[in-house]
Amino acid sequence: MSVPLESDREPFASAHELRGLLQHLQRCGVTLLPTSAVVAAPPPAVADTVPLRAAAPVPPAAPPGAELAPPPVFGQPVAPAAVAVTPPLFAVAEPYQGPSLPLAERVARLQTLAAEVAQCPRCEVLACSRKNTVFGEGHAAARVCFFGEGPGADEDATGRPFVGRSGQLLTKMIEACTFSREQVYILNTVKCRPPGNRNPDPTEIANCRPYFEEQFEIIRPDYIVCLGLVAAQTLLNSTLSIGKLRSRFHHYRGSKVLATYHPSYLLRNPNAKREAWADLKMLMRDMGIAIPKS
Repeated sequence: MSVPLESDREPFASAHELRGLLQHLQRCGVTLLPTSAVVAAPPPAVADTVPLRAAAPVPPAAPPGAELAPPPVFGQPVAPAAVAVTPPLFAVAEPYQGPSLPLAERVARLQTLAAEVAQCPRCEVLACSRKNTVFGEGHAAARVCFFGEGPGADEDATGRPFVGRSGQLLTKMIEACTFSREQVYILNTVKCRPPGNRNPDPTEIANCRPYFEEQFEIIRPDYIVCLGLVAAQTLLNSTLSIGKLRSRFHHYRGSKVLATYHPSYLLRNPNAKREAWADLKMLMRDMGIAIPKS
């Protein structure tokens, strides 16, 4: 005898009919009636990946009358690709101090620091031979800083960083990354031109260290690109060659540090441009920026 489905039966009129149905089922050998199973709801899905870094907050609007550029916007964003992470060789673990400053206050503090640098007498030889100090320039809320070695003759004459032949190549490198010079910040390890374009000596770098460290403290970039051996060794307190420092991210306080070749080296050794471009593509991938088609 088949048992009608609940949807096919008429509602039971009385307990007597129900009792009769149960007795009939027992005579047919049915000893256990099925019950409705309760299915637990699946747990909420958990994302497989966690974003590497939350987007930086948009700086507050400038006060009326302040001529400030909007925060930099880079390229066409893409989802970061899953790539193998090479551990850093060097890390300056001490974080940036205090809260991040509003854009207008960053600009004001950089201007005050630039005025102090313009009167700096710490390196007697450099202070007596310079035409201008070269403080740095760019956006005070830049996500990327390009950190070079020191001013050359053109920079000494103009007071601006990277304006000679090396600067022209640096501008092309920046634009190849879909940035502009106005969106990034450019500075050097020392603010005065060493005579004869020699490398700055350790004492000169030590005298200028408080200046560039305060610039990084004010700007707090997500990324610092060290251009050449002097910049990379200075920032990371390293003695390794640029070849061993390349192809991985290091850490300076709250910033990721990428070392690559100085533009002047690339002018002398054009074959190294391919490796420098690989470094810049690594930067763009980590930033989530689509790499331009060549």
